Amino acid sequence: MKISTKGRYALRMLLDLAQHSTADSEAAGQYIALKDIAARQNISKKYLEQIVPLLNKAELLRTNRGFQGGYLLAKPPEKYTVGEILRVTEGSLCPVSCLRQEGAVCPRSADCMTLPVWDGLYKVINEYLDGVTLRDILDQSLAGNNFSI
Repeated sequence: MKISTKGRYALRMLLDLAQHSTADSEAAGQYIALKDIAARQNISKKYLEQIVPLLNKAELLRTNRGFQGGYLLAKPPEKYTVGEILRVTEGSLCPVSCLRQEGAVCPRSADCMTLPVWDGLYKVINEYLDGVTLRDILDQSLAGNNFSI
């Protein structure tokens, strides 16, 4: 499994929003322009514009148009998990296609000796990524620590 640029950039965008519009900052509750996020994160604004609709559809963002327009997190940073964000941008986090719910079931699944390995990996991936929140990442960063759970 490889996380795409879209998934990594979505996570960086949401972390940027969490970092720059928290309750204890001057910008609390202020919408943040996409150009500002793009500049701070060194990501193309055009690329972020492709990610925003996915995040909006999943109700992860609040949007305001116009002169004072921009984006805010729809909920507190501790309510966002990395797993949730990556599922929005990547789809399934399955390491192999035969574990996905949609589509045809692999004809070898009943006799596949490796399927339990992939299923175990899938569970570990989901448990780990669903156990890490935006708040966890921000707190680790502020403490100057490398991230570990």
